[in-house]
Amino acid sequence: MIRSGNPALKESTFLDLGSGNVITRDGGAMTINGTVNKTGILLLLCMATAAFSWSQAFTTPGVINPVIKLYVFGGMIGGLIFAFATIFKKEWAPITAPVYALLQGLFLGGISALFEAQFKGIVLQAIVLTFGTMFALLAAYRSGLIKVTQNFRLGVVAATGGIFLVYLASFVMSFFGIRMPYLHESGAIGIAISLFIVVVAALNLVLDFDFIETGAEAGAPKYMEWYGAFGLMVTLIWLYIEFLRLLSKARN
Repeated sequence: MIRSGNPALKESTFLDLGSGNVITRDGGAMTINGTVNKTGILLLLCMATAAFSWSQAFTTPGVINPVIKLYVFGGMIGGLIFAFATIFKKEWAPITAPVYALLQGLFLGGISALFEAQFKGIVLQAIVLTFGTMFALLAAYRSGLIKVTQNFRLGVVAATGGIFLVYLASFVMSFFGIRMPYLHESGAIGIAISLFIVVVAALNLVLDFDFIETGAEAGAPKYMEWYGAFGLMVTLIWLYIEFLRLLSKARN
């Protein structure tokens, strides 16, 4: 059964690929509270470096410091490297997940500053919408209002995969000077596309909640709390970026 559209959180994560059995090791078992605490730590680390990157962007009033691009690209590339390291070496998560959060903070602080320079107040709006969406969906999931059925999982995973392929195609086309129609435009169709992507990203949070709960019930090893927190961070960062894009298109 597919548990999440998030590539960091998939069913085989909690399984021994050789036997198909749940991995169990000494050192305690994964818990939901433990995962929540680890998520809080990752968020604080991310916020700390984001605040630093943000402060470097506005050293001169009214002018974006060019060095901020180094933080954006360095944080993005470094974060991607440690994300893959975490995905392929889950037992490294207690170390690689915090480093990922720190690097992504540099990226988020820089990219947020660039958006804020163009659209005043957009960052605060995106932050409120991101965490508001997360808590609303968590409440809906915990109350049973949203049921994570197999069809629900398949639909979200399919939509997530389609979005990934579109973004990949857009990235490749950019090397040839070709712009993907509507994807980056601020017209009605462009806004509708961004709204759809935001909805899909938000629904991935529901799958992540279900996946973490399943791992805790299965008695996954303790380090998987860091891995579950890392997977949730991946979705939250994606959702935040998509909110920035949607709000910027709406203002444009």
